[in-house]
Amino acid sequence: MLYVKTPEEVLALIESEFSPLEQAEFVALSEAVGRVLAEDIAAREYVPDFDRSTVDGFAVRASDTFGCSDAIPAILPLQATVLMGEGADYLLNEGKCVAVPTGGAVPRGTDGVVMVEYTEDYGDGTIGVAKPAAPGMNLIFRGDDVYPGKVILHKGRSLSSADIGALAAIGRVQVPVVKKVTVGVISTGDELVPPEAQPGPGQVRDVNSPMLEAMLSTFGCHVVNYGIVVDDEALLSQKVNQAIAECDAVLLSGGSSVGVKDAACRIIESAGQLLLHGIAIKPGKPTILGKAGKKPIVGLPGHPVAAYFITKLFVQPLLGRLMDRDMTVYTVTARVTESISANHGRAQYHCCRLTGTGGELYAQPIRGKSGLITTLAGTDGYFCISRDCEGLPQGAEIQVTITSGV
Repeated sequence: MLYVKTPEEVLALIESEFSPLEQAEFVALSEAVGRVLAEDIAAREYVPDFDRSTVDGFAVRASDTFGCSDAIPAILPLQATVLMGEGADYLLNEGKCVAVPTGGAVPRGTDGVVMVEYTEDYGDGTIGVAKPAAPGMNLIFRGDDVYPGKVILHKGRSLSSADIGALAAIGRVQVPVVKKVTVGVISTGDELVPPEAQPGPGQVRDVNSPMLEAMLSTFGCHVVNYGIVVDDEALLSQKVNQAIAECDAVLLSGGSSVGVKDAACRIIESAGQLLLHGIAIKPGKPTILGKAGKKPIVGLPGHPVAAYFITKLFVQPLLGRLMDRDMTVYTVTARVTESISANHGRAQYHCCRLTGTGGELYAQPIRGKSGLITTLAGTDGYFCISRDCEGLPQGAEIQVTITSGV
C-alpha cells in the first residue's frame, strides 16, 4: 500500500478512498460566485418571455419586404411605435410596420426587423424599406435563451460571474450550494518564522501557509491557519488532532521527508490510516496521504514549489472530490524554447512563461530548485515531462496547464 505511487495511481486512490461530503446550503445570489452548485438548476419560465428586437428599426412581416431595394423601396405605413419597457400585445397588420428599439417587444405576426439604417421616414406616416428582411432576422423569440424545464447549470459547477447573470435572469435569488470545505493548514519546522518577522540566523519566513491559504480560498474552501509548530512530536500531534476535530481536511506542511525529526507519518498513522508515502513526481516525491475516519490528511513537502505542485495536482482534486466539484483544467499547446533533461522514473513538472509570435505560443521554462518560491512568481502555467521520457528537445510541442491569476 505504501510504495511510491505514480500520479495516476494517487488520483485513483483519492477517488476510491474519499467521498463527497454532501452538505448543502442556500446562499443569496450576491454571495454565490465561486461556490459549487449542489444541484442542477433548471429554468421555471421563458427567457425572454416575449419576442424582442436585437436592433433599432422596424418590425415587419418579411414577405412585405421581399424584392425591395434602394431604387424600389417597400412603402409601409407605420402602425405603431413600441417604447422600451412596454409590451406589444397586438397583431402587426399585413403591409404595415412598427418602430421598435433594441431589446424592445415586437407585436404578434412579426418575423423580421429591418435596421433603421436601411429605412427612410417620409414624414407622412410611411416608412421606406430599402433592404428586405429574411424571416427571423434581428429577432430573439420567446424562450430562445431558456424555457421551463431547461437545465442551464449543472451540479458540481463552480459558479462564475456569467453564471450569476444567468441565475438572475431566471429569478433564482437563493442558490443551493455545497457547504465550503474547511481545511486546516499547519506549518512545521524549527526554522520557520511568520512572514511579518525578521528571520534570524538559520531561519526562513513561512511561505507555505499564506500560499496554501490563498490557493485554497480561491478554490472555494474555508481555511483555518493553525500557525507554525516546532519540531516536537507531542505538540504537532496535539495540533493535528485539534485540526482533525475542527476541519474537514488537514494539510501538514513540512515533516514529510525521511529524517530524525520527521514525525508526520507516525502522527497521521496514529490518527487514522496512512495511505501512501511517496509519489513518483518531481518536485514533491516525499508526499504523505492518510485519513482519519473520512477526513483526509496530507503531508506536504516543506519546499514551497513542491508544496505548490502537490496542492495543484492532488490536493485540489481531493478537495474537489469532497465538494463533488467538476474539475476543469485549461491547457494550451506551445513549443518549448529550450531543451530540458528529465529525471527518468518520475513525472517532472516545470513552471513556464508563455510568449507568442506569428500565432504560435512558446513556453519558456523557469529554471529553479524546489525551495525557491520566486520560480513560481510571474509564471503563466506549467507542463509535465512524463516519467518514461528522458527529456524534451528545443521546439518540442507540449501541453501547458494555465495557472495565471490562480
